[in-house]
Amino acid sequence: MSWKICFTATFLILILGIGQSISLGRSGVRRNRILNSFNVLFGTVFTASVVMFFPIYSEIFAEEPFWSLKVFLLSVHNTIRLFIVDGEFTIITDYIEIGEGWIFTAYTVQAAVIFVLAPMLTFGVVLSFFKNLSAYRRYLFCYFRDIYIFSELNEKSLALAESICKKDKRRRIVFTDVFEDNDEESYELVERAKELDAICFKKDIQVVDFRFHSRKKELCFFTIGEDESENIDQSLKLIPAFRDREHTHLYVFSTRADSELLLTSVDKGKIKVRRVNDVRALVNRLLYDSGSRIFESAAEAKDGARRIGAVIVGMGQHGTNMVKALSWFCQMDGYRIDIDVFDREELAEERFRAQCPELMSEEYNGVDIPGEAQYRITVHAGVDVETKRFADEIRKLDGATWVFVALGTDEANIREAAELRMLFERNGIRPSIQAVVYNSDERRALQGITNYQGQPYGIDFIGDLDTCYSEEVIMDSELEAEALERHLKWGEEEEFWKYEYNYRSSVASAIHMKAREWCRIPGSGKKEEDLTEEERQVIEMLEHRRWNAYMRSEGYIYSGSPKKSSRNDLGKMHNDLVCYAGLDEEEKRKDSRVGTR
Repeated sequence: MSWKICFTATFLILILGIGQSISLGRSGVRRNRILNSFNVLFGTVFTASVVMFFPIYSEIFAEEPFWSLKVFLLSVHNTIRLFIVDGEFTIITDYIEIGEGWIFTAYTVQAAVIFVLAPMLTFGVVLSFFKNLSAYRRYLFCYFRDIYIFSELNEKSLALAESICKKDKRRRIVFTDVFEDNDEESYELVERAKELDAICFKKDIQVVDFRFHSRKKELCFFTIGEDESENIDQSLKLIPAFRDREHTHLYVFSTRADSELLLTSVDKGKIKVRRVNDVRALVNRLLYDSGSRIFESAAEAKDGARRIGAVIVGMGQHGTNMVKALSWFCQMDGYRIDIDVFDREELAEERFRAQCPELMSEEYNGVDIPGEAQYRITVHAGVDVETKRFADEIRKLDGATWVFVALGTDEANIREAAELRMLFERNGIRPSIQAVVYNSDERRALQGITNYQGQPYGIDFIGDLDTCYSEEVIMDSELEAEALERHLKWGEEEEFWKYEYNYRSSVASAIHMKAREWCRIPGSGKKEEDLTEEERQVIEMLEHRRWNAYMRSEGYIYSGSPKKSSRNDLGKMHNDLVCYAGLDEEEKRKDSRVGTR
């Protein structure tokens, strides 16, 4: 009876364990954790092997004291021998009789499978060890090179690594947490890494010891995995390990709000840490590089001003950040901005109001106050883009001049951008349309697309990985350099990198300054001391309008008093959130100082 029970138990352990291992492999569970595909398979075969030996030693020690302990320990002992290719199959055939019937064949076949699987898994462990040993050897030979270390091998990290190598072939790329799976996607990623002559470690980024390296050479770490929690956790462990090392940079890829708090509070020492919010970065870069299209597309209104009719489709992270950015970016003399936002979530407007209460308040939204930010934001919540209601709402927007599509997937964005072109054509208007497409190959294929009659759709597809994850964008940004120059007009460089509040504010100021020069606002592009009195007033008022809208888009509200003592940054309350006329002369001068070259 014990043979049949152990056979059944062994069989169930193998089937369930192998199934779980396959499931983990397909789901992409992080491999640096204990629960991963290989470890589950290893544990499954080990457990099944132990159970397989139970009936043998049960017969041998059936009449002896402490028989159960002896059975267990010797079953484990033989299992270990099995994994080091020292097992003898005769131990199975010597103790199970051929006359037992079907159980003899079933048990011996099952045992044969385990006898083959166990050494193969051991070989996998050994091979893994030698691969890491080889990676360490290659890393040591790069002692006098700049090293760029990525926490994961994925499409984003590869795009950035390829960009880094283009600039200097001597740079060495390192990927960690790399497992060569059999699936096609993993194979292609590994092959691309090999083309870069990259060093690949199977271990996690904070486990590999990278400290043996010339202190005169750069060490750049990128925690760039799909799991943002892991990115933050890895970063918090890397910072103390390299706190005392100069020429060390850490780029943390995360859009989560708590990552800002965590990275601000930790003592960074000499290591330079920057959080990369790729969503906000895409919006900022779009406005900085091609924001002039928004003003170019503006239509002349009856009052002589040029009206920007912006349409945002989708209030996910991209759409929400774009609405916030447009509120301050489009503060420009001679222009006014109307923003219509569509999202299928019923609570989309309520969520946005919670983020930016004063931006959306009836006191400012849609109200023209001299010396104040002027805009109108309308959120069309609960409207699905695939419904007739959406098409009807779009038809009412006969003044649309610029459209941004961000629904979360390339497929949805491409489809909806083409659909919107059709709907606007029926309205007799042709707004500029920009849609987010992550896939670089698809973006290249879509540029300049036409219909079957050769008519151009006139859609600009943006946000692909090759463009967004490049050295010029992440590490050597023209916008970032311009923002630092803005910041140095009133603060120290260390505070620019240390506090994201300063970083984001200066980036917004740099973006708007470039737009002012394009719009030829009087005094734009000049130094403060070269301004005429009239130009100074224009710059100061416009800069304050922009600043008001920016601060409200960040969630700030008026403190209730013009006294500086009423300012409370924890409560996001500011005493200067008033119209330009309500500022004292010192604050007005600050606007002209920051708002000029």
